[in-house]
This record gives sequence, C-alpha cells and structure tokens, in this order.
Amino acid sequence: MPFDSNFLKENNAKFQWHPMAHPAEMQANPPKIICEAEGVTLTDVDGHKTLDSVGGLWNVNLGYSCEPVKKAIADQLATLPYYSAFRGTATAPAIELSHALKEWFAPDGLGRAFFTSGGSDSVESALRLARQYHKIRGDRDRTKFISLKKGYHGTHFGGASINGNANFRRNYEPLLPGCFQIASPYPYRNPFNETDPAKLAELVAASLEDEIGFQGADTIAAFIMEPVLGAGGVIPPHETLMPKVREICDRHGILLIADEVITAFGRTGAWSGSRLWGVQPDMMCTAKAITNGYYPFGAVMIHDKVAEVFESDRSSFGAIGHGYTYSAHPVGAAAALACLPEMVRLKVNENAAARGQELLDGLKALYQKHEVVGDVRGKGLMCALELVDDRASKKPIDKSRIGRVFETMYEAGVMVRISGPNMIFSPPLVITAEDVQTILQATDAGLAAA
Repeated sequence: MPFDSNFLKENNAKFQWHPMAHPAEMQANPPKIICEAEGVTLTDVDGHKTLDSVGGLWNVNLGYSCEPVKKAIADQLATLPYYSAFRGTATAPAIELSHALKEWFAPDGLGRAFFTSGGSDSVESALRLARQYHKIRGDRDRTKFISLKKGYHGTHFGGASINGNANFRRNYEPLLPGCFQIASPYPYRNPFNETDPAKLAELVAASLEDEIGFQGADTIAAFIMEPVLGAGGVIPPHETLMPKVREICDRHGILLIADEVITAFGRTGAWSGSRLWGVQPDMMCTAKAITNGYYPFGAVMIHDKVAEVFESDRSSFGAIGHGYTYSAHPVGAAAALACLPEMVRLKVNENAAARGQELLDGLKALYQKHEVVGDVRGKGLMCALELVDDRASKKPIDKSRIGRVFETMYEAGVMVRISGPNMIFSPPLVITAEDVQTILQATDAGLAAA
C-alpha cells in the first residue's frame, strides 16, 4: 500500500495517543513507524529492515507471511464479514472453532469456549465467570481474587486490579475491591531473599496458604496466574509451583485461572503453559497467537467440571449476562481455524523449545561478557535480560542507557522490547537458528553501547 513518508513523519504521535506510553514523551521522541513486514522481518518508513524479536506483541507466532490465515480472513470477509453471537444467532466459523478448540485443549480438560475480542477481554470474562460459578453453587461470599506480584493480566478494571505491577495500577486507583497479591516466584528479586527457585516456590505456595487463611477460603473466588510470567519481566516459576497452587486451590474450593494469553499455542515449548507444568486449570484465558495477531480475537476455555455447573443450573444465576459486540466474530474465528493446523504443520512448539534454548544459552554467554546484565531468564521463546547499573546492588539501569541499547540494536537490524530495566525477547515461533544468532549479535552490540 503506498504511503506518504513525509506525512507520516510529520504527524507521528501528534494526534494518536499510544498505549503504554506518555503522550508528551512520544511527541518528543516519536516512535518507529513500521510500514511493511515479511517472514520475521519488519521494514520501517525509511526502508530500514529489522528482525522482529518482539513477535508483534508476543502474538505473531507464525510470522508475517502466513498466507493460509490471510486467505481465510479474506474469504470470510467476502462471505460473511460480521454477525452477532448474542442469544439467538451463531455463525459457522465460530461453531467450527469451538469444536476445534475442544479437541486442541482436551489434554487440559477444557471443553467449552467463550469467545472474546482479545486478552484483556478474556481475563475480564474469566473473573466474571468465576464469581458467577460460585453464585450458582450457593457460595455467594466467594468474590475475592488472589494473584502474583509482577503478574500482568491486561488493562480492564478487573485485570488492572489483579495486576501485580504498580505501573498499571497507580494512576487508575481506586481499583476493584477484593483483589490481593502475593510474592512472585522471582529468584532475582523477592522479599525472602531466596535465590533457589525450588525453595522460593515453597515460600510462594506458603504465602498463598497464608493469604487464603487470612482472607477466609470461603470468600475467595479464584487464584489467577500466568504459567510463565510475561510482561512482568519473563519469570518462569519452578516446575513445582503451579502443581502446588493447583493442590491448594482444590483443597480450598478455589478456582484456578491460567492466564495464557501469551503462553497458549506453543510459546513455552508446550502447547499450553499449564500443560508444560502438568496442571489442568479451571479456566484458561487465551488470545494473541490464536489468530497470529492478524485479527483481534480471544477465548476463555472452560474446564468440563466448571461447564457442568453452569449447564445443569436451572436458575437465573446460570444465565451469562456478559459478552462483547465482537464476541465470536466470524472473521476472527476463520483466522483461528486457519492458524491451528499451521501451528501443527510447522511444529512451532518444538521449534520454540529448540530455538528458545539456543537463545537462552546465548544470552547467558552475554551475561558473562557484559557487567550491565544483572539477570538472564527464559523458557521457550520467552527470554529476558534484566539490566543494572551495578550488579552488587542490583540497581536498575538508567533509562538513558537502556535507550542506547535499543537504538543500537535497531540500527544493527533487530527490534527488541524494552520494559523498565528488562529487554524482552518473544520472536515468532518460526525463527531459525540463524535468526537466533542475528538476535544475539545485535544484543551483544547493544549491550556494548550501554
């Protein structure tokens, strides 16, 4: 599509407020203008090409040239561009997708889908359904939610209220009452000063038990967690944590919601993050990769035992008074239907595991080389470097220094995501071993410029 580069540069950030950014800062330092993409490569307004080690925003798992998904979108637009999924009507792609997802998530025990417009919608829907589940059962005091500090669960008021990062909370308070956070399984920084991941998992689980006891188990609707924490800085918990959480929730009648907006569909090396840790959640929030980022779409997957409570109810408490205009959008459903077989055909879960290990090993080598790297973390194609001004004190890197890292890497041909002191890597799951080396070489250059 032709575009006027002078117009784009002149008007960049003047009339558009960008998500997760200060409007004044964006006007002072306009963002990169991305105009084209192919494979795993982005092209900006000046024709400069970069390997996308951000993967859009954790979501373009199949890269930018996935023709089956593009064709499915175009074909559906020509056939039925939209119709409502509210009571009384349905569309063919959504029906087909619900069946496909039931089979996809069968190992997770998830047999029902509630379709949404994206990740924040999926989290909001899961929170509401969790409260409703307990009301149907007569446990109407169960309204509270517990989550992890450093966890990220979107930006609706429900999601912001359970988020564990002050950046997404402070400017919007007061938030939803009844939301409480416990310590994160973050060996590099935690209140216990515990660096052993297994021992830290025990301490986090004990914190959950303690918070449940303090709040009263009969007041808690659900515990929500990411199987691998993403936007909070890529924090993989010890393999024992999620099973411990599952057991605690079961013992106290609390629902376990897995926020897999990032981790579903292969990014961790398993088809779901819950499956990676051998856990079946009561609900799973998905979005992002379900359409490869080509169309806004999401789904809350619901465990069969939870679905049975709703479907066997004959009172007004079982009626779902929640939904979105674009729930079960036929174009999004068609895109998702095209994505699923491509993920299997390309074995993106296996590639994520292999390439992710190569990337993590390379980042660990850069830790040995550059004092500015305080910590290295990763699981599958979710990796992060936490940068510091001083390793001994763990003082986070100055903003101007990490800005130089970003610009140097961009000039070297790699787009990376900067979040606070963290450099986050979440490339498409179709990257090659050669792509991994390109990322590592650019990262080496960026760290040298810090």
